[in-house]
Amino acid sequence: MTGTGGLSAGEVQLSRQLHGSNRLEKQSGSPLLSRFLEGFSDPIIRILLIALCINIVFMLRGAPWFETAGIAAAVFLATFVSALSEYGSDAAFRRMQAEAAAVTCRVRRDGGTVSHIPAEELVCGDLVLLQAGESVPADGFLREGQLDVDQSALTGESREIHKTPEEKQASLLRGSVVVSGEGLMEVTAVGSQTMYGSMARQMQEDTRESPLHVRLEALAGSISRLGLAAALLVAASDLFLSLFVQQGLSQGFAAIVQHILHAVTLAVTVLVVAVPEGLPMMITVVLSSNMVRMLRDHVLVRRLTGIETAGSMNILFTDKTGTLTCGRMTAELIFTGDGTRFDSMADLRNHAPPLFGQVYADCRYNSGGTLSAGTVTGGNATDRALLSAIAPLAAAETAVPLGEKLPFDSRRKYAAIRLPTRALTLVRGAPELLLSHCTQFLTSDGQVHPLSREIPRHVLQEQMEAGGRVVAMAITDHAVTAEHLPAGMTLTALVVLRDPVRRETPQAVHQLRTAGIATVMLTGDHPDTAKAVASRCGLLSDRQTLIIDSHQLAAWSDRELEQQLPKLAVVARAMPTDKVRLVQAAQRLGLVAGMTGDGVNDAPALKLADVGFAMGSGTAVAKEAGDIVITDDNLASIAHAVLYGRTIFKSIRKFLVFQLTMNVCAVGVSIAGPLIGIDTPVTVMQMLWINLIMDTLAGLAFSGEPPLKEYMQEAPKQREEPVLNSYMKGQIAFTGLYTILLCILFLWWTPMRRFFCYAAEPLRFLTAFFALFIFCGIFNAFNARTHRLNLLAHIWKNPLFVLIMAAVSLVQLALIYFGGALFRTTPLPLYELIAAGVLAATVIPVDVGRKLWLRMRGKERNF
Repeated sequence: MTGTGGLSAGEVQLSRQLHGSNRLEKQSGSPLLSRFLEGFSDPIIRILLIALCINIVFMLRGAPWFETAGIAAAVFLATFVSALSEYGSDAAFRRMQAEAAAVTCRVRRDGGTVSHIPAEELVCGDLVLLQAGESVPADGFLREGQLDVDQSALTGESREIHKTPEEKQASLLRGSVVVSGEGLMEVTAVGSQTMYGSMARQMQEDTRESPLHVRLEALAGSISRLGLAAALLVAASDLFLSLFVQQGLSQGFAAIVQHILHAVTLAVTVLVVAVPEGLPMMITVVLSSNMVRMLRDHVLVRRLTGIETAGSMNILFTDKTGTLTCGRMTAELIFTGDGTRFDSMADLRNHAPPLFGQVYADCRYNSGGTLSAGTVTGGNATDRALLSAIAPLAAAETAVPLGEKLPFDSRRKYAAIRLPTRALTLVRGAPELLLSHCTQFLTSDGQVHPLSREIPRHVLQEQMEAGGRVVAMAITDHAVTAEHLPAGMTLTALVVLRDPVRRETPQAVHQLRTAGIATVMLTGDHPDTAKAVASRCGLLSDRQTLIIDSHQLAAWSDRELEQQLPKLAVVARAMPTDKVRLVQAAQRLGLVAGMTGDGVNDAPALKLADVGFAMGSGTAVAKEAGDIVITDDNLASIAHAVLYGRTIFKSIRKFLVFQLTMNVCAVGVSIAGPLIGIDTPVTVMQMLWINLIMDTLAGLAFSGEPPLKEYMQEAPKQREEPVLNSYMKGQIAFTGLYTILLCILFLWWTPMRRFFCYAAEPLRFLTAFFALFIFCGIFNAFNARTHRLNLLAHIWKNPLFVLIMAAVSLVQLALIYFGGALFRTTPLPLYELIAAGVLAATVIPVDVGRKLWLRMRGKERNF
């Protein structure tokens, strides 16, 4: 064992070689550049890179550079945003590392010399001096002195722990804070071997991919294959027209090469249009545009995919204190020795003034806190709760002489103060202790009657089962010391303290349950107390009935835990390690798991969970580990986050329906055009404008979709559920096919050609077709916005959509009348413009017909 003089320089060096340093070690991880380069393995990005390379070749041959620049920008932004988001997942460890490095300590070495050194230089066997306000720099045990330590950030215990050199109370943990006292600690574990270091290691472990990433990967593979197939079909169609229909084979080798290059150019253009390269940017736009709105609902998003994952959540593991409850003790009920109940201090004052005077004096003077101008400062949680209860009733009063004071001590479980003017000593403490010393009690009118202990014990049992904490108050005319409580005391009152359930909690729990999300409460309370709180919160239901403690959880195998998890409602006496195990069990069952937390001990579970909700009042490490910060620590705000997550995913789906419908139409027209004698129905520059509408502008338009309460009536999306469901595929195929047929009819049907003067002015005819195509897209945007028959439902809750669609229409008109040779347009007579618009508008009644048909067959589904 280390001597009282501490380690010598040689012993320090030897200990460092044997046990390592106190520095938190960083595991090998991927720097930002590596994560950025890894992003190019994404299927969509690979397709875009191929298209980019081909475009660069054509650009060198004089093709327009706009398309190449657009693809390059899409590739860079998509990969950079993704890399930055993943890089941020290491932030929790970096925060822990920085906080640990900032700690200094006083260490006794070399025969008793006390030196100030950085905590990272500590080794096993060092003797560290600790006092109030200092952070414990390593794991160890207390050799000398006494300390009150706050280790809630590490263990979740909300009360201060009294530490003495006795074996059971001697252990000290790195990262806890000394609240009071002084002592000498011997270091037994440093660096990664400490509890704090173990959590730091877990911070660096990789977590599984978000549900959105899984879905988008599957979508990317499907669209890539379809895009390549469409590109090959377009190239084949163009070559067939130029080489066989137009006799290009007889024009010589150079001409054939030109025809091949033209076909490849068209194929690349179609490929770019078919691949939704704007989707990653659209997700960023959706999130950014909702950021301010979410902040108003106390939801701060730290990681891009976190908010969408919240919408897919199946199960939420939540702390009790501060999330389900208000996080502060409140004096709710007062009982006399004969069981008479008062519902508040005001009720006690109004109906039992003599008794109120005694209770008021105990709350005011027998306290470690102070009350000044209605503000409570200092004291422990009980002191503050009792002072807060009388604060509204405290009138201006003259100074009351106070005698000898005995502060509360967790070992003796009582506090006392002498009031010389009344010749009384006020005693407050644990009811099981004080009741055994009381033989009488004060009635409501201030009379003294003999005490039957059965009634107070019944009140005590009843209130503890209801989740309350009972404090006993008594008076005596005898002296009270730290070693002695006199017999024959008079019971004043039993005051019930309770951390009240937040007003919004029951409704939020009901809202989450309606949304298909099971809520499981994790608390350090006794199972009876936990059951009472869970009942008041509405957590217990026909399905969720199981209440267990940490010991029972530890006794279950992983298989048993998975079997019981759907029935689980409460875990009492919960340990930090229980949270990680519960998340892992939920994920093995294929569930999307959410976790709330505020301490350093919660950080591993927050990071491991599919979506971690850090509390705004929590530690910086917890906030870094979480995906979302709930700034008001309220479960109702988590319900808001779920609603926003579902809204964003629906916005993504609406965007995809719109974009893929236009993709189908563009590809179909590009394939059919050459077959009916129209070489290039849509030029490269026109296709760029179409691409701009589909990606950036549509992303902005759909990003403002409002969060509707009806979304919380739906079941969560399964983790593996495809982005494109059957309803969406049907809409894309049906509307896309109709739009293709409409475009082919326009290009091929003789009466249509005659009306738009194809023979005399082919440029005018193609301009009208360009207008038709764009207007079809605009009207289809309204179809994609909602599954309702009323396309204008909730539209004014998204004014950005209306503005963007109006702006696209105006720009389209400008291109028709002023685009000239660059966009292959010429001014149209008003009647032709109106005719093209009316033809395009037919996509609306056609899609409404589809919706009606689905409703009649009972097969309607939405996004």
